[in-house]
Amino acid sequence: MNAVEALLRRERTVVVAGLAVLALLAWIYIWRGAGMGMSALEMTQLALFPHAHADPMPEASMPPIDFAIVVAMWWVMMIAMMLPSAAPFVLLYGRVLRHATAREQLSTAYASSAFLAIGYLAVWLVFSVAAAGLQYLLQRAGLISAMMLWSKSAFLSAAVLIGAGAYQLSAFKRMCLKHCRGPAEFLTRHWRQGRVGAFTLGFRHGLWCVGCCWMLMVLLFVGGVMNLAWIALLALLVFAETVVTRSAMISRITGLALLTWGLVTLWV
Repeated sequence: MNAVEALLRRERTVVVAGLAVLALLAWIYIWRGAGMGMSALEMTQLALFPHAHADPMPEASMPPIDFAIVVAMWWVMMIAMMLPSAAPFVLLYGRVLRHATAREQLSTAYASSAFLAIGYLAVWLVFSVAAAGLQYLLQRAGLISAMMLWSKSAFLSAAVLIGAGAYQLSAFKRMCLKHCRGPAEFLTRHWRQGRVGAFTLGFRHGLWCVGCCWMLMVLLFVGGVMNLAWIALLALLVFAETVVTRSAMISRITGLALLTWGLVTLWV
């Protein structure tokens, strides 16, 4: 057995290490500012009502950011936030494929796991393009700060918070969450062979995860797109909704809290 064969027989270890390294690199990129001209730490402030806070410097002094860099920032942020939640799905796929393939086809199993992850992340790339476009429009309208990337409008903050709270309590959220939390059932119902099949499977699962979490990501426009506290908190919430047994309870509690927060925002 050569070194390559030995590595391929440790497919689970390779996949775990690959996902961990990718997530770590994503977090480092975010910490360093993701091309926004400032470190994420400089754009991190704890504020329940950011619209009531003045920016540290005039927005006119902020240089314009290329749209491609903003898309990359959003995509890397989604990778950092969503990979931990997607890891059980990728690992389960690798386990099923490992048992279903012959010994000499282990390299195919390994490659297929990578294509599954690529398909999953491709969905979040599409989301990132849409989020970057929305960010551009909100900045042009003067509704979010060009420096802190948080809401400058009580009405925008309230609308996003109330919308996210209502979405957390919706039937569609529960349906999407069911698909995200049941990778075994999802694989059984939607199994596809080959690398193209793995990509398609990852893409379809990613669509359900976007459906589950997209409104939570929009909350970043309230607290700050590059606010490390908000990013970490939302990442923990998404992970808890995905892996915790009583995830429906978490969604309900979060939904009620967001609704209350949004209503209070209108009076601040």
